[in-house]
Amino acid sequence: MSDTELERTETTKGKRIIFGFPRLGTSLVLGIEGFALFTLYYLGYGLDSISIGFALAMGYLSIAAGQFLLGWFSDAKYTKLGRRKPYLVIFGPLLGISFIFLLLPALVLPDMADKNILFIWLLIWDVIFRFSYAVTTPYQAWMAELFPTSERPKVSQTQNTFNFIGNGLMALTTLLVLTGVFEKVAANPNVIPPEFLLIVVVFGIISSILFILIVFVMPTEPNHTIESSLWESLKTTVKNNNFMKIVLMQGISGFGWSIISTVMLTYTEDVLALGTTEYIIVAVIFLLSIFVFLYLWRKQIERIGKKKTLLYIFLIAVVFLPITLLGLVGAIPNLILGIFFITGIGLILGGWYLFPYIMYADIAEDDEKSTGELKAGVYVGFPSIVLNIFQAIGVFLLGLMLGLPDVTVGTSTFSIGLVIWGPICSLILLVSYFYTRKFVELDFEWEK
Repeated sequence: MSDTELERTETTKGKRIIFGFPRLGTSLVLGIEGFALFTLYYLGYGLDSISIGFALAMGYLSIAAGQFLLGWFSDAKYTKLGRRKPYLVIFGPLLGISFIFLLLPALVLPDMADKNILFIWLLIWDVIFRFSYAVTTPYQAWMAELFPTSERPKVSQTQNTFNFIGNGLMALTTLLVLTGVFEKVAANPNVIPPEFLLIVVVFGIISSILFILIVFVMPTEPNHTIESSLWESLKTTVKNNNFMKIVLMQGISGFGWSIISTVMLTYTEDVLALGTTEYIIVAVIFLLSIFVFLYLWRKQIERIGKKKTLLYIFLIAVVFLPITLLGLVGAIPNLILGIFFITGIGLILGGWYLFPYIMYADIAEDDEKSTGELKAGVYVGFPSIVLNIFQAIGVFLLGLMLGLPDVTVGTSTFSIGLVIWGPICSLILLVSYFYTRKFVELDFEWEK
């Protein structure tokens, strides 16, 4: 195509499923990296916590920069492979390769006792890994070019389904394999436990292959001309009032969502004191509830629209989250409370997780209606800068809460912060509800 508005045709269910595949790989590698990296280098290889913390902080900065830059640059030039595929070809495999090197330094380093070299290794490969994870930005921007707005809720449901399949496999791997790896590494840092080697290599290969797969299987988007320079595109994006309001809405609610997703399983383990079998039951129920509610919320979006659906999600979260205070009562059987708690969390997260994938594609298309240019990359990439800051503050707030004094309920002793986070998140999402209702537009006239 040339200067005219990009035409999007209906796609098949198979194409929507294939497009969602990479989310399985990214969930596996990011989940294992998030769970294992600090413990591996701290307990396994004996690197000091300050060095590890600095390296990980640089990694977080690199992902914020990468998501913005890859989205921005992928708008700039149309190639024989289109706008997005070249970045998937380069950074998809690099994500898997950097994951392997990051988790398996003993594959290359001759002396694991050299902490200076070990620190440099961790710093370099975590920055590369996190920057490469930004491949998800041009990948996600691709949605606006491949799928019409009516299909995006289905695509988002499929992507999130693969997300949580990956998270489930990661959790199962953690419970069955990784809990014993760190002691083995500490006992002999120069020898990689074979089960750990197998898992890291297989997960790294999966994440790489799935990005390459969609490059070959998914069609290249038609060429839509973008005459604006990169700087002009960025200025247009920042001046889009509704877009910036949406980013702020995500930032405000991100305080709450980051706390919820970080602490929800810790609550079931520490406050409810569930055993291993009970913990697995609760985790399985959480995954099943996510899959069910992804579907139900997607149908709700199609029935009443995006904004009303999101407002319902916020209201349900506001009413439900104070349930964490029941951890102080001790009268309800822990497994029953755990099942009810985790099902409710699945209900609200299953709804919220649908929205980011949809909103940026829709807002980019809305901008296209007025400017004639589809700048999906910058619309997907720019919010990462703001959202990473808000989410980091949310996790920091959680750390402060967990530093509060302990209480004892029955046989369990835990920080009072592990029960008050629910009401605090409820208040945060109440603010998000009123802000969204008054200021944010999610449903556009052209969709009708």
